[in-house]
Amino acid sequence: MTTTPYIQFFDGPDFDGTGEHRHELLGGKCASLVALTQAGMPVPPGFAITTASYDAFIAAAGIQDDIHSLLAGLDADDVAEVDRVSAQLRLEIESRPVPANVRADFVAAYHALQERFQEPVPVAVRSSATAEDLPDASFAGQQDTYLWLTGIEDVTEHIRRCWASLFTSRAITYRLKNNIPNEGLSMAVAVQKMVNARAAGVAITMDPTTGDRSKVVIESSYGLGELVVSGLVTPDNVTVDKIMLMVVKRAIGSKHAELVPDSAAAGLVELEVSADRRAVLSISETEITAIATIAKKAEKHFKCPQDIEWALDGDLPDGQNLLLLQSRPETVHSSAAKAAAPGADAAPATSFGIASITQALLVQAGKA
Repeated sequence: MTTTPYIQFFDGPDFDGTGEHRHELLGGKCASLVALTQAGMPVPPGFAITTASYDAFIAAAGIQDDIHSLLAGLDADDVAEVDRVSAQLRLEIESRPVPANVRADFVAAYHALQERFQEPVPVAVRSSATAEDLPDASFAGQQDTYLWLTGIEDVTEHIRRCWASLFTSRAITYRLKNNIPNEGLSMAVAVQKMVNARAAGVAITMDPTTGDRSKVVIESSYGLGELVVSGLVTPDNVTVDKIMLMVVKRAIGSKHAELVPDSAAAGLVELEVSADRRAVLSISETEITAIATIAKKAEKHFKCPQDIEWALDGDLPDGQNLLLLQSRPETVHSSAAKAAAPGADAAPATSFGIASITQALLVQAGKA
């Protein structure tokens, strides 16, 4: 396993030997995945394509001036112009060739990952921008993720699409409205083994509606977690006492659909969930305890409340099947608390008014 300026394996040495998992090199998501892996927590194996790859691509393509000129003076409220600029920038990025030396490192890393398994495995390709998961801003849902990809050509094409997603209309608008400069902005990409999730979801190591740090709130649904984080299903909602690891509240969601792999289609399909499965929790009491426990470990490691994404891999035995897909600082309640500054005529945090983690995350990402 070779680490280069363009590649950082989650379980490999840092390129510069600092051991700091630098945010400016890895972006928010990849920095988290590297840190979690090297802290001994269960993360699907993979590697980061560093921001140095994106920067080398942009320089070789000669489009940096276009990016700055098109974004300069852009009005976040001019939806049509934002969409036009977004489409032009994404087209420029997706149509330019990747430098041969950069692509060669992608290919070598992909094959090194595949060699860990007895037969080829599908991978997820996930954006990891330098501006995401910052203390005062969350880019949840702003850039793209691609699932169940097979073969190096498919993977390398979707790496470039992740780069282009730095300039989705919603990402451009979010940065403009939050005064996040485009100068120095870059994109890393995570490539990791795809999880065959029989259940997945999110968890926050506090109650996001009240700020109660003695609780862990879990949301869960069948299949891959994308339907949960995108708000397309109503998941189960479970509140756990953080100290005793006992369930103090539960609500069964409708969970009407699940996203699962289809070998014949060589991809994912959305299926209807049967009535009997909808009527019960998608995770067991033992799994609830395991999710709350691993969420607490992430909070202890990062030293602040965490918003995690997790999955139960159907290919792994019980007790070894819980995997972490992401851990980022919690921003839902902290953002609401900052808005309700002392002396302001604002509602208390307990009237934040969002009953589910997913809805809170969608509001924060500007997608609700």
